[in-house]
Amino acid sequence: MIYFAALVLANGGVGGGPWFVLGAFLASATWQLFLAGGGSLIGRLLTSPQGRLTTALTSSLVIAVLAARLLLNT
Repeated sequence: MIYFAALVLANGGVGGGPWFVLGAFLASATWQLFLAGGGSLIGRLLTSPQGRLTTALTSSLVIAVLAARLLLNT
């Protein structure tokens, strides 16, 4: 972010300068917080007992389908 600010502000503030840097910083921070919060929520859902059961059943189903396709294609 510091490198980006230096590049934008080096133009003498043409095109909004500091306001553009502040807007880019806020947009980046908001996106990072959204990703971190979403990842945390998904992590909590997947590590719950219901989430573990769901992922175990889903992976078992995928493996069974792939095995059946392999057996039928030989």
